[in-house]
Amino acid sequence: MKGRTMAHSTEAHSTEAHSKTARRSAALLAGLLGSSILAPAAALAQDVPAATSPASPALGAEAASQVIQRIDVQGAQRLEPATILSYIRLRAGQAYSGAAADQALKDLFATELFADVQIRNEAGIVTIQVKENPVVNRIIFEGNKRLKEEKISPEVKLAPRQIFTRSKVRADVARIIELYKRQGRFAATVEPKMVMLDQNRVDIVYEISEGPKSKVRQINILGNEVFSDGDLRSEMVTKQARLFRFMSSNTSYDPDRLAYDQQKLRQFYLTQGYADFRVVSAVAELTPDKHDFIITYVVEEGKRYKFGDVKVESQLRDFDGDVLAKRLPMKQGDWYNAKLVEDTIDSLNQSAGAFGYAFADVRPNYNRSKDDLTMGITFQIGEAPRVYVERIDVNGNTLTQDKVIRREFRLAEGDAFNSLQVKRSTNRIKSLGYFQEKFDVEQKPGSAPDRIVLEANVEEKPTGELQLSAGFSSIESFILQASIQQRNFRGRGQTVGVSASYSRYSKSVELNFVEPYVFDRSVSFGANVYRRDYNSFNYLNSNRNNLYEQKTTGFQLRLGVPLTEYTSLVGRYTLNFDDVSLDQATYYDPSTGLCDPTRAGRYLCDAIGKRTSSILGASFIYDTLDNRARPSRGNTMSVSADFAGLGGSVSYVRARLNAAKYFPLGKGFIFSLSAEAGAIRPFKHRNIAGSDDVYLTDRFYLGEPEMRGFDIRGIGPRVLRQFYDANGVLLTDRENAQDDAIGGRNYYQGRAELEIPLGSGARELGLRPSIFMDIGSVWGITTPSLLDGYSLLCDGVATSTAAVPQGGAAPAPDPSCAGTATVAPAFSEFFLGNTVKPRVSVGVGVNWNSPFGPFRLDFAKTLLKQDGDDPKTFTFNVGTQF
Repeated sequence: MKGRTMAHSTEAHSTEAHSKTARRSAALLAGLLGSSILAPAAALAQDVPAATSPASPALGAEAASQVIQRIDVQGAQRLEPATILSYIRLRAGQAYSGAAADQALKDLFATELFADVQIRNEAGIVTIQVKENPVVNRIIFEGNKRLKEEKISPEVKLAPRQIFTRSKVRADVARIIELYKRQGRFAATVEPKMVMLDQNRVDIVYEISEGPKSKVRQINILGNEVFSDGDLRSEMVTKQARLFRFMSSNTSYDPDRLAYDQQKLRQFYLTQGYADFRVVSAVAELTPDKHDFIITYVVEEGKRYKFGDVKVESQLRDFDGDVLAKRLPMKQGDWYNAKLVEDTIDSLNQSAGAFGYAFADVRPNYNRSKDDLTMGITFQIGEAPRVYVERIDVNGNTLTQDKVIRREFRLAEGDAFNSLQVKRSTNRIKSLGYFQEKFDVEQKPGSAPDRIVLEANVEEKPTGELQLSAGFSSIESFILQASIQQRNFRGRGQTVGVSASYSRYSKSVELNFVEPYVFDRSVSFGANVYRRDYNSFNYLNSNRNNLYEQKTTGFQLRLGVPLTEYTSLVGRYTLNFDDVSLDQATYYDPSTGLCDPTRAGRYLCDAIGKRTSSILGASFIYDTLDNRARPSRGNTMSVSADFAGLGGSVSYVRARLNAAKYFPLGKGFIFSLSAEAGAIRPFKHRNIAGSDDVYLTDRFYLGEPEMRGFDIRGIGPRVLRQFYDANGVLLTDRENAQDDAIGGRNYYQGRAELEIPLGSGARELGLRPSIFMDIGSVWGITTPSLLDGYSLLCDGVATSTAAVPQGGAAPAPDPSCAGTATVAPAFSEFFLGNTVKPRVSVGVGVNWNSPFGPFRLDFAKTLLKQDGDDPKTFTFNVGTQF
């Protein structure tokens, strides 16, 4: 009996240990889901092994050393008994002992396949009673609103049809919480629960409490003496949570961002000459409510260094170290700047690459002197072979033909390597717009040390566009647009498209085709066929009224050839059929059926009719922009000339000049300057007094949206018709006047704009604010024939209106009046705005790529204007895609 008691005690001890372990694991699944089919996790702990050897009267003192006759396995459902026995060391013929049984329990529980295990020994017959862990039926997430299921599921290792184990649940809980920590939600909790099903299956439910996003309440910096806390905080990506930063994502705590900010601090101090700067510690403390973090940096600034001797030692035959040293941007005695050193290394590597040394190695050797606080630098350019392009590989182009990509390379196989040409090739391929933005030409070693392989690994993106849009514009009111376009037709790089638009003041339909390489040569061809209906308008009593209608049907053919890498010449031929008409009910005299100058003005009456314009033109283009859609660096300039008169009824010559330059100022700021000017001169004289020889529809106009701060066509020559009241007093306020813009022969316009970067949250929303200044003018038109209008009254009631040339005698009273016939002034016309003097406006604007489409908002203040100009403070445009 004594031996049996000892064996029983050993097994009971083992069982107790496993039971405690099971209870701790089961605590993870504590709680009920409110149904009898739900098993509380605590209950699992009660069922986990009581792996005791029951006391049996048949057992003698020799039980501890009894030989195992047979081992039986009971309770197995999915596992074969032989498989279960393979996990333990007990075998028939061995002596049975409590220690061996205890080890067998540990081995079986280590497999995590069983919820309960019991081992019994009855006269050498060892019975292993198992209860297998259930099979997972499905995984359910509840309470996750900020993180969608598709983001959580890949992190969860437990999956349907797998065997449930507590360790996997614990690991999955930790992974989910870590996901929320990456999102800045450190108060997130996850409670796993188990739903018991039939056939030993379970549903695992992860109940998630996401909690608020943990913000950075305060950033403390200790040890800084030269720079203020505000200066250093401005260098960090992480920002303190404040009301004005409600759209920024940088106010949330991120451990990776904390490490990055330490690097930013070090970079800042190194650019200011503090070579010994170091961050002693960076501690982030979570507030007791787990809502916010307080970050504390302890820094040591050290002493400020200056540059000592700066030299270049080159082992390349094409590089003279002394000559290069004279061209370096840093000089002895300047304050040390680590960023300047990095830029110099890049510049030297780029220069070496331009001479064909693709694998040139530039290394700076520092000579720090703590005595006189100087930092001497020797740039060593190691020996390297001149490299030639062995092969150009193009991979990943599933639709685009190889030749479309290869013809953009500025290097050919066998050419000497040139890093500048590789960079240019990369930019040209990106500018195609056929591939994902993250693209670069990779450089790989070739079959010999002086050979290199250029590899273009592209990833196709959709190039077909089907767009239906609707919007509202302060210029054209409601707008409908539809277009379908393929920018890489059949993978050949061709553009084919059709578009149509409709608004209150314009309608158009257009077909276009572009072949950038005709017969695989560097000659581009384009063609457009179009019909455009445009309604001009004026203002009367602050109401916009249709003025004249211009219907244009025509086509344009273009040929372009590159002259150099950055210059090209484009020739074009345009044939337009124009029909300009006025509303007869409004502007025609019903008695004569002709245009009535008293209603429309002589300048409008002269504009009506049908005309044919045959135009031959050319443009010289210079373009070094890094991105044509959203440039941040580079220049562009174009000079254009058009000659109308090769047949047709219109003859003129028109010239235009456009130029722009973009400057990256750092930290996301982009400054741009742009200017344009134009002039048009007629070849034929119409010999009509008071009418310009350039037709109204061919002149230049300026205003919204080109000149912010002014209404559409709000700048330049115009005829203002002001009316008299019943007392014969001229009404000079603009709201009661008829305002007709008539354009000019010459114009100029300039713009300075600074694009302001916002936080990553605003960038994700597509917000791009800017401040701007616009300047411009339109002038040079022949003074039109102006009229004075008179009302013919009969007994004080107006019967008709008569107009005479301005300054002429008033018309005679109405002879048909049977009563008292009198004449009263009705209106006077004034010619304004025909001056070269500049108009200037300043303001702020914002572009927003909203979910409803592109949105542009501008607030502008007019600083300079001339008589007759029509200022406007607020303008906006918005559209939507569906």
